[in-house]
Amino acid sequence: LDMKLGRGGLRDVEFTVQMLQLVHGSEDTSLRVRDTLGALNALSSGGYVSRSQAAILAEHYRFERVLEHRQQMWNMQRTHLFPDLGAQGNGGLDRARSISVEDLNSNEQIRRLARAVRLKPEELVARFDKARREIRHLHKDIYYRPMLPINAQTDADPIVLSAEAARARFASIGFADARAAQMHVEALSEGLSRAAKIHRILLPAVLKWLGEGQNPDMGLLAFRRLSERFGGKNTYLGFLRDSPSAAQRLCHVLSDSRYLGDAMMKSIQSITWLGDDSVLAPRDRESLDMQTRAMVARYSSSIADFAQFLRALRRQEIERVALAWMCGIIDDDTSMQAMSDVFDAVLDAALQWAMKDASRKMCLDKSKASIAIIALGRYGGREVNFCSDADMMVVYKPTQDICGCDSSDSLDSGDSGANLAHRFAQTTVDILRSILQGPLTLEPKIMVDLDLRPEGKDGPLVRSLESCEHYYQKWASTWENQALLRARFAAGSKDLADALLSGVVNDLRYSQEPLSESQLAEIRKLKARMEAERLPRGVSRDRHLKLGRGGLSDVEWTVQLLQLQYAGKYESLRVVGTMQALKALKELNLIEDEDANVLERCWHMCSAVRNANFLWSGSLERADVIPTDSYSLGGIATYLGYDPNQGRVFENDLMAVMRQCREVMSRLFYCR
Repeated sequence: LDMKLGRGGLRDVEFTVQMLQLVHGSEDTSLRVRDTLGALNALSSGGYVSRSQAAILAEHYRFERVLEHRQQMWNMQRTHLFPDLGAQGNGGLDRARSISVEDLNSNEQIRRLARAVRLKPEELVARFDKARREIRHLHKDIYYRPMLPINAQTDADPIVLSAEAARARFASIGFADARAAQMHVEALSEGLSRAAKIHRILLPAVLKWLGEGQNPDMGLLAFRRLSERFGGKNTYLGFLRDSPSAAQRLCHVLSDSRYLGDAMMKSIQSITWLGDDSVLAPRDRESLDMQTRAMVARYSSSIADFAQFLRALRRQEIERVALAWMCGIIDDDTSMQAMSDVFDAVLDAALQWAMKDASRKMCLDKSKASIAIIALGRYGGREVNFCSDADMMVVYKPTQDICGCDSSDSLDSGDSGANLAHRFAQTTVDILRSILQGPLTLEPKIMVDLDLRPEGKDGPLVRSLESCEHYYQKWASTWENQALLRARFAAGSKDLADALLSGVVNDLRYSQEPLSESQLAEIRKLKARMEAERLPRGVSRDRHLKLGRGGLSDVEWTVQLLQLQYAGKYESLRVVGTMQALKALKELNLIEDEDANVLERCWHMCSAVRNANFLWSGSLERADVIPTDSYSLGGIATYLGYDPNQGRVFENDLMAVMRQCREVMSRLFYCR
């Protein structure tokens, strides 16, 4: 146990004193004292620390310094370690020690040190633990509680700071607008209401935790908005008071995520999740399906209500998964798989509702086609980010009785069975898109992308199974074969999806024939064209996470090219996930371990940065673009484990990883 560098040790006292000297010493020359105890006395005389706090800190500092000196004198060497108490001696700061008096008396080093300071062994340990606890507590009280107005302080010996001194303290912990921060604190803490009383308890810790984030100003404003919305009429503030870990997590979220700060304003439920890791864990598919089935039944007659609650479900699950990811409860892969499950459940429910509504609109007694949604792209690979849309295509198959239907079954007596089934499927897709992204509700749209369907943007939105099979057998381009590598069943009829995927789709994506030179050239040409034409205007090729040099598409296209070449021969390559395929390629020695590690590291880092950029900025449009200002870079960096205000360090690391990825991609993909 380190008496100098450990928690509640000598360094904590010195840092507390030195921090106050740095903040206020530029204006008050009396604080320009070299020794710790002299500086502590000057701070007390100047009103920056209360007399009682200064006395307690001085007493504990002297006591710990004496213990340190006694240990050094006995061993005749430089040491800062308290005698070892063994496994039973753990604790003392956050919890009581479980060691007995007999064990302490049998510890020779404890007995020796206790005699040196004229205490019994158990008294020595008790006093040492008390000193550490009070030093840790006083740091918060000394530095942060005086930032509250004088009438909001709860101490018997309150500290009165001038307006300039208070603003200096706000600025020292990271607030860019110290005056606005003072106003927020005054608004929250003044008065006799229950909320004001709880705020006076919470705010010293809240200010400290917000100061540890990238944007304390944003965090404090969001905290005030939440308190004004939820603080007066429910258990919100009581929950934060009784759950310090949840309050700390909330401050971390509010000072680092604009998206989640705004999202939490819609419901207090997501705030209460912060106090329970089991609730923050992503929901399984069964739980999601149970809720969506209830929505389909409850709102069967109102498309607006159904769309409202279905979109709200996805928003809430984004919050849940994002909070769990920010708090370190789940990793990158788990978050992407969880978001894919949410998409699957939402699309399945929307398709069920749309099929029933299409039957009502067309005056049909039952559905005239089975319909399946095939997931493609990153959605197909179960690699969905918080900002991702859903790439998909829709396939239908007429029901068994469709050929024998009479003209009374449809509104148009001229419909044949096949035309009726197609019209039913088209109507269903139109309703589905309206539910997900139509102007029916203020909830965020659930964006879907059908551009990877047969014939791309020029093809029909929905095709029959027979039409899809005919198209892929006769007309499919090489890029479509590549797109099918990540095709999987997402929603609707699994039998129909399996019929398509296990038939012509598998024949194309897992072809036994190796790629010809013309096919390789076509793929490389399309990649180069995409890099040149699809980048947003004004964005550097080095700063786009998805399409730029060394971005996600470089990794994915490299892996997919190798899959197209070898999946027909090796069954382990017949997977939809990029990292699954890369692992299989590595195990088959089709790619060097070093190259695979570079691609894997870049893919994971870019995926995490994409999530972080969206949560930090709250902007879908900018989620794929690496910012140029160090402040935004610092905000993104905090999600990847960097300290606040380390934006340039993070940028250098990211760019280095992307450059290495581009070198590997150029060699494996372009053969350069």
